[in-house]
Amino acid sequence: MSVAVVVLASGRGDRFIASGGKGSKLQALLGGKPVLQRTLDAVRASGLRWHLEDAGHEGMGDSIAAGVRATRDADGWLILPGDLPLVRPDSLQRVAAALPGNGVVLPTHRGVQGHPVAFSAACRDALLLLTGPQGAALVARAQKMVNRAFELALDDPGIVTDIDTVHDLARAEKLLGPS
Repeated sequence: MSVAVVVLASGRGDRFIASGGKGSKLQALLGGKPVLQRTLDAVRASGLRWHLEDAGHEGMGDSIAAGVRATRDADGWLILPGDLPLVRPDSLQRVAAALPGNGVVLPTHRGVQGHPVAFSAACRDALLLLTGPQGAALVARAQKMVNRAFELALDDPGIVTDIDTVHDLARAEKLLGPS
């Protein structure tokens, strides 16, 4: 099965700036390295095919649709926001491995849903139609309704540690520990 990780990096990061952050949250330093670089390092280390969607789309739906369009020959997609710098490569691999036979894979950490959410080729058309600020939650919900959703429990706090505010960045720095 050919799976592509679509890394979303088109957002403006308004909440980060409103919380006192300077500039882009994706370029904020975490352990001396930009947040987006840490996310991309994990994606590269996973060995999975990937695509960075950073064209500055209007909304998350538009970004997801563009990323799926760019990798439309894939059999499935892991949708990964670029602001999850602590996600582990093995978590990405485990989500991808759980996709065959499921319409969607929803990773969780201690009961909290995280990312990347994986979608099978059966979701391609619905993902390509996404627009606006909403992500792919409606697509995932549709898969749940037809019993094609699989919750995958992972022991990786990185799947739920996104950087939306300067407080989030400080919390991630503590989780990262000494460099």
